Amino acid sequence: MSKLKITLFIASLFPAIWLVYALLTDQLGANPVEAITRDTGLWALRFLWFTLLITPLRWLTGWNQLVTLRRMLGLYVFFYALLHMLLYLWLDQFFDINEIIKDIIKRPFITIGFFTFTALIPLVITSNNAMVKRLGGKSWKKLHRLTYFIAIASSIHFYMLVKQDKAEPLFYIALLVVLLGVRIYRHQKKFGTLASSLS
Repeated sequence: MSKLKITLFIASLFPAIWLVYALLTDQLGANPVEAITRDTGLWALRFLWFTLLITPLRWLTGWNQLVTLRRMLGLYVFFYALLHMLLYLWLDQFFDINEIIKDIIKRPFITIGFFTFTALIPLVITSNNAMVKRLGGKSWKKLHRLTYFIAIASSIHFYMLVKQDKAEPLFYIALLVVLLGVRIYRHQKKFGTLASSLS
C-alpha cells in the first residue's frame, strides 16, 4: 500500500506540473489566465469525485485499505481548490479586497465558489490523526459530511460557470448522483435489514 500511496501522490501532482508547463510554453490558448484558473478548479472537482469514489470501491472490492488513500485525495482537492482560488484572487482581481467583495455579492457562482472553498478549510485542518482523536470519531465523521455539501455546491458552481455547452458540468452532476445514490441505497438497505432483524 505504501508504494501505491507514493505512486498516487506523484501522479496527483502531474496536472499541476502540466499546467505550469503549458503556461510557460504558451499551450493554454488565447486566454491562458482563464484556462489555468478553470483547469485548477476542474481538477479540484475531479479529485473530490475520486475521494467520493473510494468508499463505493471499498464496498465493492472489500479492500478496506483503500480508505488510507482517501485522506491524500482529499488534501489534493484542497491543493487544487487553493490554486484555483489564488489564481482568481491574483490574476482576476489583483488581490483588490473591495473588488473581490463586490464580485462575491454580484455573481452567484462566485458566491457559491467562495463558500465552497471556505467549507474545505475545517476539513483540511481536521484531516490528521491528532484531530480525529481530539474531536472523537463520531464528531469527526459528522464534520466531514461537509464533503457532500461541498460536492453539491461545486457542481452548481461549475454548472453556473459554463455559459453555453452544459454537457461537461452535467456529466459531473450525473457522476455525483451515482456516487451519492449508492450511499443512500446502501444506507436504506442496511437500515431495512436492521429493522427486519429487530421485528
